[in-house]
Amino acid sequence: MGRLYIVSTPIGNLGDITYRAVEVLGRVDRVLAEDTRRTSILFRRYGIRTPLVSAHAHNEEARAAALLEWLAAGQEVALVSDAGTPLLSDPGARIVRAALEAGHDVVPVPGASALLASLVASGVEAATFTFAGFPPRAGGERKRWVAAVAGSSHATVMYESPNRLQRLLADLFAAAGGERRVAVGRELTKLHEVFFRGTLEEAVAYYADRALRGEVVVVLSGADPSVRANTFRMETPEAVARQLVAEGRAPTAVARELARRLGLTRSQAYPIARAAAAVHEGESD
Repeated sequence: MGRLYIVSTPIGNLGDITYRAVEVLGRVDRVLAEDTRRTSILFRRYGIRTPLVSAHAHNEEARAAALLEWLAAGQEVALVSDAGTPLLSDPGARIVRAALEAGHDVVPVPGASALLASLVASGVEAATFTFAGFPPRAGGERKRWVAAVAGSSHATVMYESPNRLQRLLADLFAAAGGERRVAVGRELTKLHEVFFRGTLEEAVAYYADRALRGEVVVVLSGADPSVRANTFRMETPEAVARQLVAEGRAPTAVARELARRLGLTRSQAYPIARAAAAVHEGESD
């Protein structure tokens, strides 16, 4: 009977790997890796010569079938992701499920996790928390996702790409309010590790004009339990613009407020403000 090891690898600093992980990776028959090029760097650092086989989102089904053949032959196989703990917003679930359903042992080898690293350093109360992964990109699914995160009474950990961080913070600000505490971790365990800790309003302002690189983890504090979750709603830029125009503000002032409140650039905000003003003028005629 074969055995599948799920091995956690460093999320940045190559020193963040356990002795057990190095031992397991060095003695198994082969290692399934999300990106063999990334894993090769780790293997060179620790002198590991085990054969690497790619296993990513596009070939996971085929790799699961091959895995069952290897395990049936009594081999031991390890599964690693690009970085951190496999299966957390990474491929591999189908492979693990196939091994379990076939009756093989599946053994975790714990280690680094961007989720936990960010959570414990966030300063956010997290006796209970939810891992929400990456947010949906658009549409009603995203609005429902943001509303659920905003309405949760416990902390939520999210992953996001650097070029979409500003939009995520703006959406959370619109749905949860500016006073909620948030922490943003970037380049975790690396030389230029950075943490922002503050309110959502401060985060929106801080990241409004910053070009970012590196993977990002966001930790949002839970809502006040006394506030009903369904009071949180998703404010779109268009809705905010219409409200501000109705209050008598000029398009330029509306655009400035959209940029400040929702993290939009001036080129994004001004057309929305002009459109809201035009609609308001039409309704007033």
